[in-house]
Amino acid sequence: MPDDDSSANIPLADVFRAANELVAAKLIEDWALGGALAAIHYVEPFTTYDADIFFIPADKGLSAGIPAIYAHLQSRGWQVQREHLLLRGYPVQFLAAHDLTEEAVREAARIEFEGVPAKVFRAEHIVAIAASVGRPKDKARIEQLLQQADLDNARLETILQRHKLKLPTP
Repeated sequence: MPDDDSSANIPLADVFRAANELVAAKLIEDWALGGALAAIHYVEPFTTYDADIFFIPADKGLSAGIPAIYAHLQSRGWQVQREHLLLRGYPVQFLAAHDLTEEAVREAARIEFEGVPAKVFRAEHIVAIAASVGRPKDKARIEQLLQQADLDNARLETILQRHKLKLPTP
């Protein structure tokens, strides 16, 4: 993860600790950082609003265990603001993984951030997920990753084919 001024106010180590606690409490099976903060692991930093933690739910029911996750984190001082949980004012969104994002969690790169074990989506999965969403900011993220990240093109092509995705044309 970058160590610049833009990330200085993000309590990422504490977010990772909390996600690890959720696994230890058996509220989720596994997790990984996705979204823009995951992309920043591979490219030059840019501004982002929140942290996206994708998780494999332990509870396979309709709510994917979200109420239990929120209750657990609120008991540790996190606050709720719409779909986000706030840690020291920083928004974190917990998203149940499925299909492509579940694969991304299972194959995420293991890292250590400020002494905390963590997982971050691989660049190839970030590209594939952005291709599946297709918003203008996702197209820009794809372009940035293609230019700056050390992508495994064979892995990316396999992921795209498996999920029947294509990269946007410039």
